[in-house]
Amino acid sequence: MEHTKNSVPRAVNSPIAGNRWIQLIAGVVAMIVISNFQYAFTLFTPGLKQTFATVPYAQIALIFTLFILFETWPVPVAGYLIDKFGIRNLMLVGSFGILLGWVLGGTVATTLFHLYLCYGVLAGTGAGIIYVATVANAVKWSPDKWGLPAGRTAAGFGGGAALTLIPVAATIKALGWAGAMTAWGLGQGLVAIACSLILRHPPAGWLPADWTLPKDVAQTKRQFTCTQMLSTREFYVMYAMFLMVCTGGLMTTGNMSQIAKSLAVSDAKIMGIAIVPFVAAVAGVTNAFARIMWGSISDRFGREYTMGFAFAFEGVLIFLMTQITGHPIAFMVLMPFVFLAWGEIYALFSALTGDVFGPKNASMNYGILYTAKGVSSILAGYGAALVAAHYAGSFQVPYYVAAVFDLAAAFLAVFVLRPGIRKCIAKEVWLGEPVGAAS
Repeated sequence: MEHTKNSVPRAVNSPIAGNRWIQLIAGVVAMIVISNFQYAFTLFTPGLKQTFATVPYAQIALIFTLFILFETWPVPVAGYLIDKFGIRNLMLVGSFGILLGWVLGGTVATTLFHLYLCYGVLAGTGAGIIYVATVANAVKWSPDKWGLPAGRTAAGFGGGAALTLIPVAATIKALGWAGAMTAWGLGQGLVAIACSLILRHPPAGWLPADWTLPKDVAQTKRQFTCTQMLSTREFYVMYAMFLMVCTGGLMTTGNMSQIAKSLAVSDAKIMGIAIVPFVAAVAGVTNAFARIMWGSISDRFGREYTMGFAFAFEGVLIFLMTQITGHPIAFMVLMPFVFLAWGEIYALFSALTGDVFGPKNASMNYGILYTAKGVSSILAGYGAALVAAHYAGSFQVPYYVAAVFDLAAAFLAVFVLRPGIRKCIAKEVWLGEPVGAAS
């Protein structure tokens, strides 16, 4: 039975909106409908290359980079507004953003610049609002196990594409990239609007019954503002780690069709299905499972040790991607494991933000950290495409860089971040309210 210091959630928010499991489900569904905006981009690129045959691929890849930039960089402002004014109105803004982004992109966009605005700015901003709102809401409703609920919510973003990538590919084949973008944009936008009407934050001061802190997870008792967070060394270590680990996965997500082509496996079929949508769908399952699995593991063994192992594992897998040219079976087997070791960043960093800086301002604080994904997108999208073009379309060099990034982040997690966080939390002084320096 859930309880609160101040009020009962169901009495304040209604029996439906006051149930944290309904809140979690609505958040997961909202994440599922925005997943295609990131993970289905690679399915649109062949059609976009035909439509815009006279422009370099790097300019088409810039659509993906702009989407990620606008999915991440406006998020701190959205997080501030969510924490200040509540989740519902901002969720509605985000929902209309994704709906209009794809519908306009498929109906009125006639140039790449139009797609930069529609797919990049409108859909990107809308997806970012929905993302940070739902993840932060999961943290607020689940202070007892932040890693697992954050992982489940983020799993909707990674795993939703597993349900829809093959249908999206079929729709593109039937209607063309523009028709598919219009149809899916409308459907996904309407579902997101429905979820927006359900989502609410818990009452101030609410805690689940029998709340206990996992022994291997260090959590602050302070509630950091964004200014206080930005004054800590730990934030910048986390930002650098997020940026580095994000690069390899984003590069693979946005360029999978071109990576398969550079590895000489793009013409292969699996059970009659083209290898890229098939592998992308399977990778969506492992991507989703990663967020739940690693989030749960981190609740038991600690965020930093979990990060260290997962990031090192990802570094090895990314390197192996450079060794499978001409082997479609290896591509099919290895790629899902790449996403299994990568997808956890969206569960672990959101949970870690709550651990280190408190849940009260989680929307804005995680939103600021989440902008690292935007910086990474410049390296992983447009930047990787430029480097690949220099090497006759090969993504081998970008993958080498990504592997080094992963191993460096693993080192930082265990040997820099973990001791720093524990030292800071050990210094906290309690006199009714938390006081003292942030770091």
